[in-house]
Parts: sequence; structure tokens; C-alpha cells
Amino acid sequence: MSTPHGRAASPFRQPKAVWAVAFACVISFMGIGLVDPILPALADSLHATPSQVSLLFSSYLIVTAVAMLFVGWFSSRFGAKRTLIVGLAVIVVFAALAGTTGSINGIVGFRAGWGLGNALFIATSLAVIVASASGGFGGAIILYETALGLGIAVGPLLGGELGAISWRGPFFGVAVLMAVALLATLAFVPSMPKPARPTSPIAPLKALRHRGLLTMGIMALLYNWGFFTMLGYAPYPMKLSAHELGLVFTGWGLLVAAFSVFFAPRLQARFGTAPVLYANLLGLGVVMAVIAAGVDSPTVVIVAVIVSGAFIGINNTLTTQAVMLVSPVERPVASSAYGFLRFIGGGLAPFVAGKLADATDLSVPFYLGAATFVLAIPVLASGHGLLRKEEEPVVTTSLTAVGEPVEAGVPRVIVAVGAHDAAPAIVDAAARLARETGSPLEVVHVRETVVVEEQAVEPEGAEEARAAVSAHLARLAAHGVTASGQVLTSVGDHAAAGRVLAEHAARVGARAVAVGRSPRGPLAQFADGSITVALTNGASCDVLLVDAESAPRRLTRGSLTELRDSSV
Repeated sequence: MSTPHGRAASPFRQPKAVWAVAFACVISFMGIGLVDPILPALADSLHATPSQVSLLFSSYLIVTAVAMLFVGWFSSRFGAKRTLIVGLAVIVVFAALAGTTGSINGIVGFRAGWGLGNALFIATSLAVIVASASGGFGGAIILYETALGLGIAVGPLLGGELGAISWRGPFFGVAVLMAVALLATLAFVPSMPKPARPTSPIAPLKALRHRGLLTMGIMALLYNWGFFTMLGYAPYPMKLSAHELGLVFTGWGLLVAAFSVFFAPRLQARFGTAPVLYANLLGLGVVMAVIAAGVDSPTVVIVAVIVSGAFIGINNTLTTQAVMLVSPVERPVASSAYGFLRFIGGGLAPFVAGKLADATDLSVPFYLGAATFVLAIPVLASGHGLLRKEEEPVVTTSLTAVGEPVEAGVPRVIVAVGAHDAAPAIVDAAARLARETGSPLEVVHVRETVVVEEQAVEPEGAEEARAAVSAHLARLAAHGVTASGQVLTSVGDHAAAGRVLAEHAARVGARAVAVGRSPRGPLAQFADGSITVALTNGASCDVLLVDAESAPRRLTRGSLTELRDSSV
């Protein structure tokens, strides 16, 4: 039995549509960090106080927050491509207008319009990239995470360079780059079908009636209060030029990106979501308190801000995953409800900080920010039971049977696959192994909810996953292979899916579990926190790496390290 599928293609071999949206994502993620280096220059050039300049954040984020309640409805009525195009066009217009105005009030107003475009864009960008990807969504997620990292890290650098020329430079720069992204989206992104059932415009607000989602949303509000207090006010006590501020926030952005993509999943897999968030929020509180106490020392503020990037990167990733774990509503609705509370906190913080700084001194807003980080800990603790319950690897509720079950007590070979082009080849390789050992085959299709930053998307629906398993079973039956199927649903935490699969294999007395090579590449597949590593460490039977071109390879702790290191 053979298929035309071989090893997974490079995740960077994607259609032009994916690249067009990924480019737009880079520019969008630049949005916050881009203006930080020019905040003191804006205050000087426009004769404004820091509290007036801070309203750039408030207007942008409050409008983004309110718009998050309605973008799901808008996208479901008009389609993802139109939503993207409208969002990009709004950003282009209002970023350009912000660069042409001569008053701080004008910039604040135009930043509000920019926030509307940002909400329309970020609510659909990840879904469009996943839907447009070739060879499964794994490669698309790599591109999205790469765009995230580039945008966060490069935004302050570009803002500093353009801001050194003129404070208008970053605004015009965004307008030009987003205009390029808009043209690319118009040219390369195909029209996409609308959802069968439109989203209600009040669905996100109704979703907040659920205790778990509301608890995580309030925690995110408090976290973002401290986060945007730092972003809005830390540039002033640093006493640096726009170019130098750009370099500082680039260092901060590099840590945000690295800890969000690489370190957060590993910490989550080892310690669990809630314990990592407790420690992280406490760490942020300490960092903010250090900034407050050392506000008269530029060196202290600079070092503390850069260090905070590590904590912020971890928090951004794990908070959204926690929301998706405890939320009983559809992922896009949960994401919109969470985004509303999250951005409201970020929008109110700079406004309140400005009033406090004007009435007292610059340290007070930072002390308040430290307090909100610490206050988020008991709020999170109030929902800890819900989060712990959802993280438990309960097999009976995580796996859904497809087709006729294998006879109980018969040792089987299990093969775990995802939604990508190489899946048939992996299943067929596992089928050969099952034949050689005289065992039935069980196909476990892993259906993931992808969580990146504040966005969550389901690349495939439940029926699509069942159809994929049924297609595998039909092909296997045509070749005389006895097989059954399961759909394993996973939310964000890859390691949790691996633990569920290992427990299932032990419960049914599996002879072996086979996995193929991930389209996300060996560095992601064999890193701590991945489904493959969690499965290998937790399984009581052999875990084998299979493909169409070589003999099965038994995975151990040593071979995982070897495979991971060979990719570097």
C-alpha cells in the first residue's frame, strides 16, 4: 500500500495569499511598539503633557475593545476576505491622517480609527492564513508566529529610526506598508465562504455570563492595565532619543517573541498553566515595583523594561490558552469576549496613569501597575479549579470514536496524525507495521484549536475531522487492513494532547504508538512541550517515528534530543 505523499514540505512553501496576510500581520504587530520611541518627541513637538500623549494608547485600545464585540458578526456576514480588506483600508487611512495632523488631539482621534481597523484585521488574520495554507495548517502557524515575532521586535526599531527623522515618520511608514499589504490581499487572497450560521452581535457579551471566561477576562484586564501603563509611561524616565528608545524596545520585543513562542509551551508542559501564570504575574509585579522605585534612574527603568519582555511573552501565550480551556462557547466568540476585556484594561490604564502622574509623581502609576499584576493572582486563583479540571487528561471526554471499534483486549498499533498532506503516508507506514505484528490499527486524528497570542482558531471542524478519519479507514479497508478511528480534540496545549494519547494507549494495552514527522519541522516537534515529547515520556509502550522512506525509529529521551539537535 502506498500513497503519493512523502515527507512534509517546507512550512515556508505557501501560496501567495498566506504570504500576503503574513506580511500584513508583521505590520499590524508593529502597531503598539512603533509609537513608543516617539512618545517623548510627540510631547515636545506638539507641546503636550505625557498624560495627553498617553491617550494615543487609550483611544486606540478602547475602540479596539468595543469593536472586538462586533467583528465576529461582521466577518460572518461579509466574509473573512472583505473583513480583512476593510480593516487594512481603515488602518491605511487613519495612520496617514495621524501623520498629517498638527495636534495631539488629532492624533488621538485618528488612532481611534486605527483601532477599529486593527480589530477587524486581527480578528480574521489567523483564520485566513490557516484557511489559505497548503499542506496543513502547521506551516501557516509557523508563518504567523514568525510574523508575530518580527512585528513585535522590529516595530520599535523601525519606529525609532523613522522617529529620529520626524515624529510623523512611523505613522506614514505604517500607512505605506499597510497599503502594500492591502494591494497584496486584494490580488492574492481568494474569497472565502461565510459560516453556515452567522455570529450574533451580542454573543461575546452573553459569553461573559460563564464564570470561567469572565474570571480569565478580568485577570487579563488587570494584567493589561499594568502592561500598558509600562508601555505608555516607561519611555519618559529613560530620557533617551527616539533612536535609542527604539533599540531598548527592540530588546524588549525580542524577549516577548522568544518567550511567547519557545519558552511558554515548555514551562506550561512542565508546571501547568496556572502555576506558571501565578509566578509570572508575581514576577511582573516585582519588575513594575522596581521601575516605580527606580523611576529617577534611567538605567534601572531600561533594564527592568527589557526584562519584563520575558514575562509578557509567557503571559500573552498562556492567558489565551487558559481562556480557551475554560470557555464553553465557540472559540471565536470566546476570543472576542476575552479581547474586549483585555483591551479595555489596556485602554483605561494610560488614561488613569496620566491623571495620577499629573496629580502626584511619575512613580505612582507604576506602583498601581504593580498592584494590578499582583491583584490578578487571586482573581486567577478563583478560577483555578476550573482550569485544573480542564487540564486533566480525561480520555473518555477527549476522544471521539469513528467507525467500528477494535475488539477489546486485542493489542493494537495506534497512529497519531493531524490535518496535513503527509497524513495518508504516515497512516500507511503505520499500517505496514500493524501487518508485520499481526495487530489491528487505530487511527487517532488530532484536531487542534490553535492559540497564538490573543487569537484562537479551529483549523477544522468536528465533522471535517471525522471525515478525515473515515477517509483513512476506507483506504485501509480497501487494502484489507483492520482499523478503527478516533478524533482527539486539543486546545492550544500540545503536551496535554500527548498525555491524553499516552493514557489512552495504556488503557487499551496498545502494542505501539506511531507518529510521523510534523509539518512544523523537527525543532518544534521534538522540543519540550510538544505532543511527541509528551507522548514519548508518558507512554508505557513503544513510540515509533514512521515515514514512507525508512524503517520505524523508536523514540526515547535520548533520540528526541538527537533529533532536535540535528535540526539546529
